[in-house]
Amino acid sequence: MGILDAFKKKKDKNANPMDPENMGFMQRMAMKKLEKMSPSEREALMKKVMTPDNIQKNKADILKTLEQMKKSGQMNDHQIFEAKKRLGLL
Repeated sequence: MGILDAFKKKKDKNANPMDPENMGFMQRMAMKKLEKMSPSEREALMKKVMTPDNIQKNKADILKTLEQMKKSGQMNDHQIFEAKKRLGLL
């Protein structure tokens, strides 16, 4: 394994994107930073990111992620329905 192998993205399409093994270097760094944030900081960040404009702009990616979470068993149909309802994607 070379030094630059840590920066390569994984190619498996069926893999769980939330697994740190399947994230790129920058994604892993962002995930660690998010985990270290206090709950109030995390909530403020989510309010800033989850604006209606950003949700509509990334609608396809959000729906794809929800479908992957359903296939992997992380969410059931009712949870997906509630998430879509709260995000305004229905």
